[in-house]
Amino acid sequence: MSLTHCSLPVLGFAAFSGTGKTTLLEKLIPALVEKGIRIAMVKHAHHDFDVDKPGKDSYRLRKAGATQMLISARYRHALMTETPDRECTLNQLLGQLDQNNADLVLVEGFKHNAFPKIELHRAALDKPWLHPEDPNIVAVACDDSSSSSSASSTELPSTSPPRLDINDIASLVGFIQRWMESHNAQTATCDSLSPTLLSVDDGRAKILDAIAVSEHTETCDLNELPHRVLAADIIAPVNVPSSTNSAMDGYAIRSDDIEREGYRLVSDVFAGHHYAETLTAGECVRIMTGAPVPEGADTVIMREQASDDNGTVSFDTTKGAIRAGQNVRQAGEDLRRGATVFQAGKRIGAAELGMMASFGFDRAEVFKPIKVALFSTGDEVQAPGTAAKSHCIYDANRYTLRAMLTKLGCEILDFGIIEDTEAALHATLSNATEQADMVISSGGVSVGDADYIKTVLSQLGDINFWRVNMRPGRPLAFGKLGDVPFFGLPGNPVAVMVTFLQFVEPAIRKMQGDAHWQPETLSAITQERVRSRRGRTEYTRGIYSISANGQLEVRSTGSQGSGILRSMSEANCLIEVSPDVDNAEVGDRVTIIPLASRL
Repeated sequence: MSLTHCSLPVLGFAAFSGTGKTTLLEKLIPALVEKGIRIAMVKHAHHDFDVDKPGKDSYRLRKAGATQMLISARYRHALMTETPDRECTLNQLLGQLDQNNADLVLVEGFKHNAFPKIELHRAALDKPWLHPEDPNIVAVACDDSSSSSSASSTELPSTSPPRLDINDIASLVGFIQRWMESHNAQTATCDSLSPTLLSVDDGRAKILDAIAVSEHTETCDLNELPHRVLAADIIAPVNVPSSTNSAMDGYAIRSDDIEREGYRLVSDVFAGHHYAETLTAGECVRIMTGAPVPEGADTVIMREQASDDNGTVSFDTTKGAIRAGQNVRQAGEDLRRGATVFQAGKRIGAAELGMMASFGFDRAEVFKPIKVALFSTGDEVQAPGTAAKSHCIYDANRYTLRAMLTKLGCEILDFGIIEDTEAALHATLSNATEQADMVISSGGVSVGDADYIKTVLSQLGDINFWRVNMRPGRPLAFGKLGDVPFFGLPGNPVAVMVTFLQFVEPAIRKMQGDAHWQPETLSAITQERVRSRRGRTEYTRGIYSISANGQLEVRSTGSQGSGILRSMSEANCLIEVSPDVDNAEVGDRVTIIPLASRL
């Protein structure tokens, strides 16, 4: 039977009556909950039962003929459904669970259905073993006498599944946790649901706490500065403006001479030139925008108010009042000499570059590009341009990572595809650590991957393997190989890109000294339901646009599988659904992360 109505791990407990299934579960469930695992429970009864008490309102209404009775109170609600014609299947029952609020489904009963189960066995009952006839039993939990009894019905066969002590709750909890991880790894997707305790924010904070700003700087000329990060403050060497100047084309006069009816025109002053004399009462100069105001003058009247009669200039005050000091930019009004223009940590764009050039700077001290060693792992991965091999995939991740690293101005050391051997991985990591400021691998860090990968990483450094509470994007490995940060990213293409954006890019920007960077986020109205799960940060590939009434709207790109790169190519944003939201419904306001400047 395919449990198509449930995306959660489902684990049953199979046993004969009297084995103590319910008693065991009463002890096991609290222990699992203490580990942070949210439990949904399905119990099958072979006899008729009633969950309501005679005399209660809900009981009376159901007996009156309501085939579905939904009762709700402050702390719980229950739906009672009459099924006189046919008993519900396990699959149908699973479909009724709120799967957004659980990590694991435990089933008591349905022992003849095909789904993973732990067999419970007590020798005192003298019952036969179930697992020889049921290939879906993943372990047996029995008492000591079950494995030592000489009775044919209870003797534990040598070919049995893993054996657990039915009285050791901690051992049972440990097995279930390992089984859940194995179950999720076998689904071949980073999106598998599993008990994860590390939030996106916590993971990013842990990474940034472990990252240090680079100490390597260099001095570059203006042509090499775009997109680099300043390693030292830029200090204004002059006043801006450098002199008191005119803010428009017009005529400069003295403010203590405003009431005069006619002024003698004594000169024309163009930008880049100046009037060397002191302007006296009764005099004016024709002045252009940006030209220095003559000594003694402090007011400029716009050309449109002026009339020139053979060198005698008058002004029409009906076109605008004349105020002392108008239309004049004072020296140092924008920046005074010695003031900080840009602080260290500022990334240089076109405007910053132009401003530095306007001060006369022809070079600046910036952080050196971060050297990033990059490689892919897996015998199933092959290089583009080679003949397609059976059961292999082309290496897309390395090229998407190269593009994103290039966007950040990194120097890339590409080690290619590394074969799945301990020697090859050890040599590559050792070589990369010697040459690079950061090491990034793609694939090979999931639960269930070859043990030597984790062994080699532990030999060379201190690496943590995290299951971050996000989708897509887990698992993630992070730590240090000596003093060099290491990121082990997932194998699925979209998960690689999302994980890079959330964790690797912030780390690189900190190493580059980019002290003021924050990812751009916007708020938009979703035009469709965006699925999520409470407690987990969900990233959906989306397309945002501006509606006819000026409202920012967003919709998904369609199918959201972690291996569907086309959905990422079509997206211009990620729709972020926060952990405190079950789902984003049509019309809800959601956070979007624009991608145009980051991919």
